[in-house]
Amino acid sequence: MPVKKGELAQRLADRFGVSKKQGAEWLEAFTEEITKVLRSGDKVNITGFGVFKVADRKAREGINPKTQEKINIPASKKPRFTPGKLLKEAVK
Repeated sequence: MPVKKGELAQRLADRFGVSKKQGAEWLEAFTEEITKVLRSGDKVNITGFGVFKVADRKAREGINPKTQEKINIPASKKPRFTPGKLLKEAVK
């Protein structure tokens, strides 16, 4: 069962002995900062946990599944996360 944002905020609050509101503010600040860094074109490296980065996707040709018609898919940017060694070992 996935852990949703509210539950993660509660876990942070419990761990640090603060209110759920404070935990939610910390979680929001964390995600906002990662987003800002990625938007600027840089990457976020949390040693042992992983790397957040933006990957360029080339333009390509696809197929519309309803009509089987060929379509052009434009180039785009996608956020990517690559887990670090400690995270990989922790979930084995």
